[in-house]
Amino acid sequence: MSNRNQAVINWISGPVLRAHTRDAFTVYEAVLVGVQALLGEVIRIEEDLVVVQVYEDTSGMRPGDVVVGTGMPLSVKLGPYILGHIFDGLLRPLHHATDKFIGPGMRSARPARFMFEPGVNLGQQLTPGASLGTVRQDGGHNQVCLLAPDVSGTVTSIKTGGTYLDNECIAVLEDAAGRPHEIHMNHWWSIRKPRPVSERQAATGPLFTGQRILDSLFPIANGGRAAMPGGFGTGKTILQETLAKWCDADVIIYVGCGERGNEMAGVLAELPTLEDPRTGRPLMERTVIIANTSNMPVAAREASIYTGVTVAEYFRDQGLRVALMADSTSRWAEALREVSGRLGELPSEAGYPAYLSSRLAEFYERAAQVRTLGGATGALSIIGAVSPPSADFSEPVTTHTKRYVRAFWALDATRAQARFYPAIHPLQSYSGDIEELVDFWRQHDHPHWLQQRRRFLTILEQQSHLERMARIVGKDALPPRQQHILLCADIINDAFLRQSAFSDNDRYCSPQRQSLMMQLIDRFIDLTLQVIDADIPMDAIYALPVLRRLRRMNEDIDDRHLEQLRALSQDLEAACAQLRQRSHADET
Repeated sequence: MSNRNQAVINWISGPVLRAHTRDAFTVYEAVLVGVQALLGEVIRIEEDLVVVQVYEDTSGMRPGDVVVGTGMPLSVKLGPYILGHIFDGLLRPLHHATDKFIGPGMRSARPARFMFEPGVNLGQQLTPGASLGTVRQDGGHNQVCLLAPDVSGTVTSIKTGGTYLDNECIAVLEDAAGRPHEIHMNHWWSIRKPRPVSERQAATGPLFTGQRILDSLFPIANGGRAAMPGGFGTGKTILQETLAKWCDADVIIYVGCGERGNEMAGVLAELPTLEDPRTGRPLMERTVIIANTSNMPVAAREASIYTGVTVAEYFRDQGLRVALMADSTSRWAEALREVSGRLGELPSEAGYPAYLSSRLAEFYERAAQVRTLGGATGALSIIGAVSPPSADFSEPVTTHTKRYVRAFWALDATRAQARFYPAIHPLQSYSGDIEELVDFWRQHDHPHWLQQRRRFLTILEQQSHLERMARIVGKDALPPRQQHILLCADIINDAFLRQSAFSDNDRYCSPQRQSLMMQLIDRFIDLTLQVIDADIPMDAIYALPVLRRLRRMNEDIDDRHLEQLRALSQDLEAACAQLRQRSHADET
């Protein structure tokens, strides 16, 4: 370490310290602090003074301790060992049974063995981000062994197929200058630097979640960005766990950023036990959990979001569909605010630093569908939970987040208190990806999805106005058409928007089932309007036996029995036709 840049600490305040130096440090350089070599990062340089953010507990540190530069940016080691495991905000493992605590200065996981099958030949010229072959772990998913985005050259040596340690040299490349580069199954990459791609592409379909209110009313495109704001108890964590289990992504990255320890303990206990509905194997095999609870060092909380998105980009570069769940970006913003206060920076709105908006933009803009450097097509979708104080959506984190996301899923405390889940308010939510996804629904025999979606939202908006009137004059005093709107809104809410994560039949809803249910409700609206136009009283519609079956179709009919939805549609047609015939007979 004698050849490295050094500085001497003269001031410490929690995770922030200042140190004098005569050496040349750089901003965002990773440093090792004190005798325990705690990991830190240079965040400001003032003449001969460097300001360092420390990502571990600084208890016991004192002026006079030495800060040693690494000459590298703050980075994490990306490799096959990541998938299926649990880490802290600096990608240090939490999953080994013998590791009861993360020791000070600990860096990364212990080396592990993987089966490597080469996919290149001697003398082959490789470009940055190219594939060297496939990697497989017993019981795990096949992964691609990637070159780092800043490495290229001619293959001069390559291991034969077999089992190797992930830090063992498996190939040697010679660059254009004739310098050799040893290649391992893993490589280091800066968490604050987005991994480069060949091009960003337009969305070609949705990130299908299996939740009707999201997929049918407020969808997110594959490679899109969504925010999920909601107050305490509105079901953010449960909904994110549901999305992690049922969305059609290949890899799930779950970042628990600054959440309560007991809540994260529940996630850590439950997620590894879930079954992947697509394969029947443990869901954890295609999941990465990054846990950084509120009692962990606050600076590491700030880094955990970047660590999560860097890991997600690594799997995206393998040509996979990746979904990143961040819970929650509000706690991450609070970490920014605390560190900013210790730096003495002028606060902006609500005490947050003036660069809050740009940091949120840096995070969400890393989501995209892309063509990777290796030529594959991959996608990274980001879903960020927001925890606004007192459910105030006008607070800075929510307000700035809305500028950078395309889908906004507003969780409502009133609906949650009424045990209506998902508690997403349909009149406060929106999606900017609607037009791009019309073709998806057309391919699933739903050519009128856009018009039906608009009709549903219009009815729900009319319901919000009529309910206030109904509380004053009574529901029965309203004209038949207004009573009809309230009835249709109730059916949309109860039979379509309500979806229990604990129901065996309704926890997931396929595109085909969503399409049939939506068309069935739309047809009910048309048929009952015809009944009203025939001067048949609303009481006759309320008395239809088929109405109860329609209200309960979400619970009673699952994806294995879609023919029952078609039969229900025929019964509805017959019941309404019978009503009209009876009315005509009475008139004659």
